[in-house]
Amino acid sequence: MRSLISPPFRPFQTRLLHLRSTSSKSQQTQHYQNQIRGLFCTAALTSHSPKDDGYSGHLYEPIEGVEKLERYRVGGYPSVTIGDHIHNRYQVVQKLGHGAYSTIWLARDQQYGKYVAIKVCTADSNPLEFNILSELSNSQKNSSISLGKTMIPSILDRFEIQGPNGTHPCYVTIPARMSLSEAKDASYNRLFPLDVARALAAQLVLAVEYVHSQGFVHGDLHDGNILLWLPFDLNQLSVEELYKNYGEPEFEAIRRFDGQPLPPNMPSQAVLPIWLGEPSDKLKLPEAKILLKDFGEAFSPTKQQKFESHTPLVGRPPEARFEPHKPLSFLSDIWSLGCTLWNIIGQSSLFDGMFATEDSITCEQVDALGILPPEWWYKWEGRHSRFTEDGKPINRAPYRSWEFRFEQDIQEPRQREGMPRIEPAERDAIFKMLKSMLKFRPEDRPSAKQILECEWMVNWALPEYEKIRRI
Repeated sequence: MRSLISPPFRPFQTRLLHLRSTSSKSQQTQHYQNQIRGLFCTAALTSHSPKDDGYSGHLYEPIEGVEKLERYRVGGYPSVTIGDHIHNRYQVVQKLGHGAYSTIWLARDQQYGKYVAIKVCTADSNPLEFNILSELSNSQKNSSISLGKTMIPSILDRFEIQGPNGTHPCYVTIPARMSLSEAKDASYNRLFPLDVARALAAQLVLAVEYVHSQGFVHGDLHDGNILLWLPFDLNQLSVEELYKNYGEPEFEAIRRFDGQPLPPNMPSQAVLPIWLGEPSDKLKLPEAKILLKDFGEAFSPTKQQKFESHTPLVGRPPEARFEPHKPLSFLSDIWSLGCTLWNIIGQSSLFDGMFATEDSITCEQVDALGILPPEWWYKWEGRHSRFTEDGKPINRAPYRSWEFRFEQDIQEPRQREGMPRIEPAERDAIFKMLKSMLKFRPEDRPSAKQILECEWMVNWALPEYEKIRRI
């Protein structure tokens, strides 16, 4: 039986062994730096906690690939495990993963004999998420011409369960295969083939354009919230066959650091997630169909104002820091979308997420994109130790320009792995698109609809997605 240690960590260990045996010393150093950067970028993308989660420290020994155990408290995660029967209909057979506000389980719908994914939310999760998803998946507005609607999960069922930690909303959808971040973490080189990267990027922009056209800001765009469809039919497998093919559920005991007994609202064992995925570099174009998930931070600007972004720092729009009294907007999504597109095309994130702080990310942004708007620049106290007053870097290394990042994070890794480099015409089109999305002032950024009309989308990305549609 195959081990089910969470893919973000087990493949990383395997990659290091591979690098020691196959690379020259200089190549090892470069690869190792890229892998370390990718690992910490992933941590930055996936480990952000909900606001005011109630515990600043760690009470429990952390377990790789498992949700933050301190969130098993009143208002937090429900105690769900393998074998539970939920809503007198769904038998829990495996764990698919978790988010800051939910755990996600693979269950057998005993009414219809099909596998489903059940998102079991924390008791303090956003109660509007279901309404937003329902409106997006059922909306008739522009639905006849919107491809993006097919990339939004459809809600098959909704109910609530009661437990010692509160009342937990549950949403039932079709199961997905893996997130884009998990696919990259399972790969030696953290790269998608170029045709796959183009198709993924096109779909993501289509999905965001659809969400915006329906009046909603997603609010948490990153590659951990983009899922890939299953390319095979799980429903053909019995539960026993599922376990035979993909491994039985695996558990790890939960322990407190102080050795005290676990509270009654905490499960005794953590469940490690099943791996149904594929390394990013092995993904084929027909398999590159996405679902945009996790609308827990989504909102309608006409009905609600949001001022605080919980998007991970590497993709958080800068206005959330420098204009905290102005509400977030559709254009705030565009910044995060641009960062995510870079991560899809390249090996690692545009802005280095290793030990990221607000100041370090702002420094990265200025290195890559130039000096901040004056009203932000003079407000930023952290500039003094890093830049001259006119924005030239001082007293630090390395300095990574936009062009250097593209060469180091995209071109060179592709060339090393025998993948084609991006040709100059396409590179220039990518630069033009991404730089327009990553304007510091949100009002200077294009809309999602305008991005779909840009040269790279029209000539490179959308044609690859059309191939998938024809298949």
